[in-house]
Amino acid sequence: MEQIISASNIKCSGCAKTIQEGLAPLTGVQTVTVDVAEGTVTVTGDTLQRTALTQKLAELGYPEKNASSGLINIMQKAKELFSSK
Repeated sequence: MEQIISASNIKCSGCAKTIQEGLAPLTGVQTVTVDVAEGTVTVTGDTLQRTALTQKLAELGYPEKNASSGLINIMQKAKELFSSK
């Protein structure tokens, strides 16, 4: 099984490494490949749960593109940033 997820904020190989290390321990994950230029994460495995993958990506700071939960997280972080000044 393969899941391809378009994620926000993927900018460099450091981002790719963070994503790979963050998703690798999830149940069913066998490989994680990140295409920095395209902003996609490809995960292969036997029993992948897309919801768990996208939730972990959001926790890591790479929410799924066009996902309302990702937008909410970004808005919350923006409010925290501006309210602390």
